[in-house]
Amino acid sequence: MFDVLKSSWALLFGMMLLMVGNGIQGTLLGLRGQIEGFTTFEMSLVMAGYFAGFLGGSRAAPWLIRRVGHVRVFAALGSFISAVLILYPVMTEPVAWMLLRVAIGFSFSGVYVTAESWLNHAASNENRGKALSLYLIVQMIGIIAAQGLVVLADPGGFVLFILPSVLVSLAFAPILLSVSPTPAFATTRRMSLMELYRISPLGVVGILLMGAVFSAQFGMAAVFGTAAGLSVGQLSLFISMMYVGGLVMQFPIGWMSDRIERRRLILAVAGLGALGALVPVLMPGHYSALLVAAFLIGGTANPLYALIIAYTNDFLETDDMPAASSGLMFVNGVGAVAGPLVTGWAMGAFGPTGFFVYLVAVLLILVGYGLWRMTRRPAVPVEDTHSYAAVLPSASPVVMDIAQELYAEAVEEAAEEGNPDTGADSAAQ
Repeated sequence: MFDVLKSSWALLFGMMLLMVGNGIQGTLLGLRGQIEGFTTFEMSLVMAGYFAGFLGGSRAAPWLIRRVGHVRVFAALGSFISAVLILYPVMTEPVAWMLLRVAIGFSFSGVYVTAESWLNHAASNENRGKALSLYLIVQMIGIIAAQGLVVLADPGGFVLFILPSVLVSLAFAPILLSVSPTPAFATTRRMSLMELYRISPLGVVGILLMGAVFSAQFGMAAVFGTAAGLSVGQLSLFISMMYVGGLVMQFPIGWMSDRIERRRLILAVAGLGALGALVPVLMPGHYSALLVAAFLIGGTANPLYALIIAYTNDFLETDDMPAASSGLMFVNGVGAVAGPLVTGWAMGAFGPTGFFVYLVAVLLILVGYGLWRMTRRPAVPVEDTHSYAAVLPSASPVVMDIAQELYAEAVEEAAEEGNPDTGADSAAQ
């Protein structure tokens, strides 16, 4: 891992600054929206806009890169992000914010695709798995650090909008000054959604539901906190605990995924997340209950995404894994767009507690569907499963392709050695 850090430190540092900027704006909009008098429904539209833009950007960015090159796409979208961040306090209308969120979601998606393609090009076959793990850690640290910066100034002023704009602008300097152009962007064969669903119904439904959970976690947590009357410091700690949980529990769950029947582990992790989300519903008004819930929600939702991808891959041929990633990302994006909208409706119906009612409901749907699927098809034996790669729900097509390459390599290594379990362990390291 030291070799990866040595060769890619500028890229990783720049991406951490980008995540700090993105994390600040997500929390800040929830705080500022209440100050401006936006309704919960209006804020749900604003937050959904980011994921709609992100979905569009993930599909358009490869075309843009092939057309004008990595450097131009990266610089242009980065400049656009920096500009949009300082337009929020100037254009304080719900529709304007929603359109700005679409634009910034599109731009962040394109930036991620470009930067992650550089990371993939810099990594070797021997250290690509370590590079992916280090990249995930950097992302999580950036979002956690962002929550600490939100308390530095008044959310009703301009400083907290200028700060992420400056951080995003600074993030591009080390990246653009240190990286070299990457090879042409390759296009993989796509698999239809119906074909993917026939191969792994639980995989498709699970990814859809996890997109809905993650977008609520990333987009609506700040809206919940302001509606519940949390102070800026309390809200920052609450959101931080979600990502601390995801960082802490990602790798233990990954370790278990290669040793426990995955379908049962998916149900167990989803059930734990549902229990965590139920705590504030049963103990309203207790801030400690909110922190416990945040840790368990983040600690289960983030690893579940990668776990469901690993489960889906257990039913795919090696050559089909890259093709399946496009379909999985699209389904996840659809769920992510719907998540804030349904969460906003739930909060309108049940008050701030509706945020947790929504999360409990979605995770229990996953548990119920998984239990039903257990009656329809036997499980894949643990010894025949291969690899777990830590991937966040916000992953771009590049990271998904890296993860799928690791899965495929693990399968091939296991076939050569005649020991399926060996491949699983090697890809998880």
